[in-house]
Amino acid sequence: MATQAIRYPADGNPVPYVTAEPPRADVEADATPSSDASVPPAPLTIQMPVDIRHVALSLGATVAVIWLLKNAQDVLIPFVVSGVLFYALDPFVDRLERWRVPRAIGALAMLLTFVGAVGATGYYLSDQFMSVVEQVPTSVRKLRDDLQTPATEKGAISKVQQAADAIDRTAAEGTEPAPAPRGVVRVQVEQPGFRMADYVSSGWKSLPALAGVAVMIFFLTLFLLIADDLFKRKLVKHVGAFSRKRVTVQILDEIGQQMERFILVQIFTSVIVAVVTFAALWWLGLDHAAIWGLMAGLLNSIPYFGPVVVTIAIAGVGYMQFGEIAPTVSVAGAALVITTLEGWVLTPLLLRRMAQMNPIATFAGLLFWTWMWGVWGMLLAVPITMAIKVACDHIEPFHPIGDFLGE
Repeated sequence: MATQAIRYPADGNPVPYVTAEPPRADVEADATPSSDASVPPAPLTIQMPVDIRHVALSLGATVAVIWLLKNAQDVLIPFVVSGVLFYALDPFVDRLERWRVPRAIGALAMLLTFVGAVGATGYYLSDQFMSVVEQVPTSVRKLRDDLQTPATEKGAISKVQQAADAIDRTAAEGTEPAPAPRGVVRVQVEQPGFRMADYVSSGWKSLPALAGVAVMIFFLTLFLLIADDLFKRKLVKHVGAFSRKRVTVQILDEIGQQMERFILVQIFTSVIVAVVTFAALWWLGLDHAAIWGLMAGLLNSIPYFGPVVVTIAIAGVGYMQFGEIAPTVSVAGAALVITTLEGWVLTPLLLRRMAQMNPIATFAGLLFWTWMWGVWGMLLAVPITMAIKVACDHIEPFHPIGDFLGE
């Protein structure tokens, strides 16, 4: 009786072969083979040799890279942010260079233009932002009064709450601690409550550090824009054969083009979301619509979580302003519809010529980089994951990773 198998030699191409089993002891060697159809055929087996040393080295290298990314975030985050800004501003600097503007002057001009636009937007919205901050105590008191006001009719929720309170009282009476011995004072430790003032105070204290990081990012981006393809030329110089150099140049060019297009599309869609959200909220009568439109545009770069946070925030603000359900649902629904149309229609239309990431890979990348770098990781998760996918799509040993990340 023979067993069919597949052998994987060193070149990786499967080669089928047949292995013969030794005859059974109760069957003579010269006996006629049995034609019993009830005997099932031997299962098809795949023999794949596993190099334990290679697997161990790969796992060790992966753990080392994750540890480095986690513990060196203070150094790596400015480089990643500068890289994102480089890909966003490099096409405009190249255009100025084609117009005979020296690259150093063009890079400085574009970077100052970007910083000036951000500063002007912040200055224009500063009055509305301060007005929102001044209204926070009043809005919080109004919300607290609404929550403490007893309902005129006892609905299902009120009855469930009463039942839960009765169960809690019964459990507390049955688990009262024994009286303390004479001379022993019972001490109860209370955990400090949440205080927003502490977070605001810590935020103000971190402003000097943030200013230092901003200056570092400014100069790193400027040097990257001036250097342009300097590092690409150095990499190609040390690749080896001429044919490999040509392939390396092509790969780097394609990676750069796709990254530039992806980041520009992200910026464009965020601006569209901010403007349309502002117009819709202003038309619906929500106060400080420009602030919430800007918030919607900034958080639009965070998939899944960004639109949810914006919708919840606008719903809360709308309820505190209008005090009714219908206008609250209108402003929250408008924000949700705008972000949904952008995510399902506009962005796929603009990125139709690029290899897009599947939703599972996007969500997993968001969770991973948020765990790694916190808020910075949440903001940079999509560009970083996209860069990894583009690189894996063009480097043969990493094609499976790119395939898993793609649609």
